[in-house]
Amino acid sequence: MNLTNISANKAFGGWHKQYTHRSTSVNCDMRFAIFIPPQAVYSPVPVLYWLSGQHCTDENFMQKSGAMKIAAELGIAIVTADTSPRGDDVPNIEDENCGLGASFYVNATQAPWCRHYHMYDYVAHELPKLIETYFPVSNKRSISGHLMGGLGAFVIALNNPQRYASISAFSPIANPAECSWGQNAFSHYLGEDSQQWLQYDACHLIGNSQQKIPALVDMGTDDCAIAKQLNADTLLAAAKKNHYPLLLNKNIEHQHDYFFITSFIEKHIKFHAEHLNT
Repeated sequence: MNLTNISANKAFGGWHKQYTHRSTSVNCDMRFAIFIPPQAVYSPVPVLYWLSGQHCTDENFMQKSGAMKIAAELGIAIVTADTSPRGDDVPNIEDENCGLGASFYVNATQAPWCRHYHMYDYVAHELPKLIETYFPVSNKRSISGHLMGGLGAFVIALNNPQRYASISAFSPIANPAECSWGQNAFSHYLGEDSQQWLQYDACHLIGNSQQKIPALVDMGTDDCAIAKQLNADTLLAAAKKNHYPLLLNKNIEHQHDYFFITSFIEKHIKFHAEHLNT
């Protein structure tokens, strides 16, 4: 593995480090970040994977969320992936919901996207294998994310429930097959057959899931996207119909910015710690 350390910073008794490597899933160089808590000196620690929203990178969550402090206290590593493949030969269009930084964590099937945009495989398989091979972590995993990344967290965990102890999300795009953000991205990446989109739709997956793992969602009531793009009520209804263990909170006057994430990230990491340590 051509794994290159590009930064290292001491934080809360542990280390925040960034790496680049050549990815076989997405056929380009990728960058990720890892926070290694101080407990990892003594024994392998569980991992929380974080997936960011459109046009973020591995840096936004680590630098803005305040998550490292509570992760250090609880002995949890955090891994943040980039939000898409990158590079001069990676296709892109001028569209905020498609292209560089907006992969929607799918395995694209349509040209020109299908050569590089296999972010589902990258996050679900390649990145965890790399992390568990080269870092002092266990094979206990949870996954979380924000907006597009909240959708990705649900899709990856619901499709691989045996691999994750818990799921959480902030303002996930829960029903992309029925909102313009998702429809735009999916038509590019997956084609016009909307039946193919359902494998990446959290509402469809949670409504049909047989193996259930604990799930937590936080939304903001003043989020301008909550009704037309996020479809929180549809997600909750699908979970209730299938008796899925989802707790969904609507937080008064919050939006979907990092002020919102920093307000509730400690709760989310404690939620994951409870299930990772059982």
